[in-house]
Amino acid sequence: MEPSVLLLLALLVGFVLLLVRGYPKARGHLPPGPRPLPLLGNLLQMDRGGFLNSFKRIREKYGAVFTVHLGTRPVVMLYGTEAIREALVDQAEAFSGRGTIAVVEPIFRDYGVIFSNGERWKVLRRFSLATMRDFGMGKRSVEERIQEEARCLVEEFRKSQGAPLDPTFLFQCITANIICSIVFGERFDYKDRQFLRLLYLFYQSFSLISSFSSQVFELFSGFLKYFPGTHRQISRNLQEILDYIGQSVEKHQATLDPSNPRDFIDTYLLRMEKEKSNQHMEFDHQNLLISVLSLFFAGTETSSTTLRYGFLLMLKYPHVAEKVQKEIDQVIGSHRLPTLEDRTKMPYTDAVIYEIQRFSDLVPIGVPHKVTKDTLFRGYLLPKNTEAYPILSSALHDPQYFEQPDTFNPDHFLDANGALKKSEAFMPFSLGKRICLGEGIARNELFLFFTAILQNFSLSSPMAAKDIDLTPKESGFGKVPQTYQICFLAR
Repeated sequence: MEPSVLLLLALLVGFVLLLVRGYPKARGHLPPGPRPLPLLGNLLQMDRGGFLNSFKRIREKYGAVFTVHLGTRPVVMLYGTEAIREALVDQAEAFSGRGTIAVVEPIFRDYGVIFSNGERWKVLRRFSLATMRDFGMGKRSVEERIQEEARCLVEEFRKSQGAPLDPTFLFQCITANIICSIVFGERFDYKDRQFLRLLYLFYQSFSLISSFSSQVFELFSGFLKYFPGTHRQISRNLQEILDYIGQSVEKHQATLDPSNPRDFIDTYLLRMEKEKSNQHMEFDHQNLLISVLSLFFAGTETSSTTLRYGFLLMLKYPHVAEKVQKEIDQVIGSHRLPTLEDRTKMPYTDAVIYEIQRFSDLVPIGVPHKVTKDTLFRGYLLPKNTEAYPILSSALHDPQYFEQPDTFNPDHFLDANGALKKSEAFMPFSLGKRICLGEGIARNELFLFFTAILQNFSLSSPMAAKDIDLTPKESGFGKVPQTYQICFLAR
């Protein structure tokens, strides 16, 4: 071999070795973790089962707080109830930044109420919370809106006359209509073609965001963004929804009555007009579009997917559904709709809904956070803007808090006297300053829809309970249950 070629090879090997040795020290005193490769990060430690499986295995070696390099970027993993609470509650301000999800970043780009940071996020969150509260407690409360939607859903199920059906889009319709009534000031008919198109785009996008290919994209987005893939389909889907929202905003602008705001969009437009002379105003058109998209998407997909998991679990465990129905019959009867006041007298039903949320584990790795300043955490120094994943699944399946964490068992939330028992590990909506904006609405939806359906219908499945598969169809950023058929038999 030529001396010049040998020299070149020696220099190349030396350069790679320097990269490997220097790489872990690039970001200060981060928690321990597997040694990353240059550019590839911890690719070799990634499991084909996805991020969650990979993080579980790495945690066994490095403990509750560890660092994983997703491509070139180090991310601190918070594993288990104590670590998550210590970060998101005890050091809430420091961990209140929002990290990125690579496949949706081209659309959200630090705009809107969920993915923004700093003063923009604080202003938009305060406004969104106040506005949703006002419209949820105005002329028609959220409870009344949910009861109306429950009545429509019961009528729709009656039309099926007990024939098997896939409940996916009907569950989307009811949850979407609640958020639509607050954001757009209207509800949609279940057969409205535009409405069904938007729901399909949400459903497909959530599935794609949760897919294995999106997790691969998270590792190498800087390179893969130039090639075809699911990331482009997600962007097309979300852009189509944004176009619809833009058209709705234009209609609102044309018909706006400053003395009588009808919904979230009207209220935002009035605030935008009020603050137009403010040089640092965050109430601009782009923040409106992305905030509405965020509320619409999150308000539709999370609750509807939880309901889908819930009724799949009721088919798998029919004795649980029967016990819920017994409690419904005792407390509510059959001649009126369930109300939120009923919840305090129905501990078993409440425990079942809690357990559905725990077991379905809808956002297993949590929405990414980042630290807003250099932060000392458990003896490690996390430099400002370091990302952190609160692995919510590790709390929802924490064996210190749940006796049988991998088994569906409503007794996890009942004490020896049959009363509802809360748990510090129950955090399906996350915790701290970034806790889900719509937690209250979602909890009300789950109780009222779940009880209204079981009040009016018995459930059956075309397949035997033992053959029902609870394995998610997708498990990444979110968990998506298998599609299934269910029969709603009038009681």
